[in-house]
Amino acid sequence: IVDAVSRIIAVLAGQPHSTSWDADVASAYRHISEEGAAAAFPCDLRMHRRGGFVVQNVGIYYGQGARIPTRLRTGIYEPMLDHLLGNPAVERMATFASAAFALWAPRLHQYYREHDNKLHECFPHLCCNFPWSVFSCAAFNFGPSVWTFRHCDVLNPPFGWCAVQCAGEFDATQGRHLVLWDLKLVVEFPAGALILLPSATITHSNIPVAPGQKHISFTQYTAGGLMRFVDNGFRMDTEVEAEDPKE
Repeated sequence: IVDAVSRIIAVLAGQPHSTSWDADVASAYRHISEEGAAAAFPCDLRMHRRGGFVVQNVGIYYGQGARIPTRLRTGIYEPMLDHLLGNPAVERMATFASAAFALWAPRLHQYYREHDNKLHECFPHLCCNFPWSVFSCAAFNFGPSVWTFRHCDVLNPPFGWCAVQCAGEFDATQGRHLVLWDLKLVVEFPAGALILLPSATITHSNIPVAPGQKHISFTQYTAGGLMRFVDNGFRMDTEVEAEDPKE
């Protein structure tokens, strides 16, 4: 998807041409669904500004008053999320998303990579989610039927991209379409496919899958505050204002 001057602003990246891809996506879906069912999430986690489903974010984050970046506290769900991050099928999906990002937006991908490298040089104890992904955070959107309200992810960098992948047992011609409101586009989004988009800038949502069908999604992103912390020389905004007011 390009803008008026032919700059790539989002990518319908599809999926790899591999005979084992569908099986791995099905495996990832099965593991995510089973872990979500076993977690027995309370009802108060099932409604938020993005939709009526449970989401668990995991990874390195900076914001909400923190002085330094940390890994998100996931409480009793930490073992479950660690298990999902270590699942080979989930890792393959994450790796493909980062590789597609490098292919379609190499300079932006390099920007993410450089910031990630600098962050880990300063904070080597902060473990990344996946060894071959430049994204600092991931979100597991548990089913059985995930669809999002119209929204923007305002804490992501406005120029940055996030990677969205879906899986499940559904007919993509009947539902689960991605709606890009500002671009006036409605896009079919089949299981195993990848879409890269500036989720802080383009308002987006999903159409529900057809009744009786099941769907989950998996996203990767990096918070804008984390990049700003690195650009500030590993300092808070208030510290920069006090120490270097001209900046």
